[in-house]
Amino acid sequence: MTGLLDDPINRALLDRYQQAFPVDERPFAAIGDALGIGEAEVIERFADLQAAGMISRIGAVLTPHQAGWSTLAAMAVPPVRLDRVADLVSSHPEVNHNYQRDHRFNLWFVVTGEDRDHVAGVLDDIGRRTGLKVLDLPLEQAFHIDLGFPLRWS
Repeated sequence: MTGLLDDPINRALLDRYQQAFPVDERPFAAIGDALGIGEAEVIERFADLQAAGMISRIGAVLTPHQAGWSTLAAMAVPPVRLDRVADLVSSHPEVNHNYQRDHRFNLWFVVTGEDRDHVAGVLDDIGRRTGLKVLDLPLEQAFHIDLGFPLRWS
C-alpha cells in the first residue's frame, strides 16, 4: 500500500482532486491531460487507490434537496439481527451504505430518492420488512463543511 504513495501521480490524484474534480463529459481524460497520462491510466490508478482503502468513493457532493431528496435514518436493531437488517437496508438502491454505531440506535444510513414521498416509501418498506421502527432525521439546517484534507508528503 505504501508503494502507491511513493508515486507523485498517485499523490496528485489523492490531493488535487478531492475538491477540484473536473465537471467535464470525460473527467478522467481531463485529469489525465493535466497529469500527462491517459484516461484509462487515471481510472486504473483511482481503482488501485480505492482497492487499497485510500479512496472511499468518487462522486459529487450536492446541496441537499436540489437534485432529489434525502434523509438520514437510524434504527435500534437487536445485535443478533444487525447483519441481516443491514443487508436488507443495503439491498435498497436508494441506500448507498449503512454503518454501525455504538449507541442504542446502532444502524445508521442515508436514503436518497426523487422526492420526499419516494424516500418515505423506502423508510416505510424497511420498517415493514424488519418489523422495526425507522427514525427519520431530515435535514433541518444545512452547513457547508469543507471535506478536503490537504495531504502532506514527507
